[in-house]
Amino acid sequence: MGFVSGLVLFAVIWTVVFFIVLPLRLKTQGDVGEIVPGTHASSPADFDIKQKAKVTTMFAFPVWLVIAGVLLTGAVSVRDIDWFERMSTPEVSRD
Repeated sequence: MGFVSGLVLFAVIWTVVFFIVLPLRLKTQGDVGEIVPGTHASSPADFDIKQKAKVTTMFAFPVWLVIAGVLLTGAVSVRDIDWFERMSTPEVSRD
């Protein structure tokens, strides 16, 4: 895996973890009881995107290390998950 491949893998993992972290510990305006006119009661009351990004990075980096390590060591390859044997090596005729 090259540098760019590793960076893309980290970006994908980071984005998935970010969407998982976003709703955690969310306090809505309805929960707090201070609904700003013109907004929904489910809108965030105090949203700290920097804290969410830090938490996301703390969780995404170890996940990336494990996945990148498995890919780099060759413990799991694409042929290991080829259940329908579509990637089998073609037979060479010896005529």
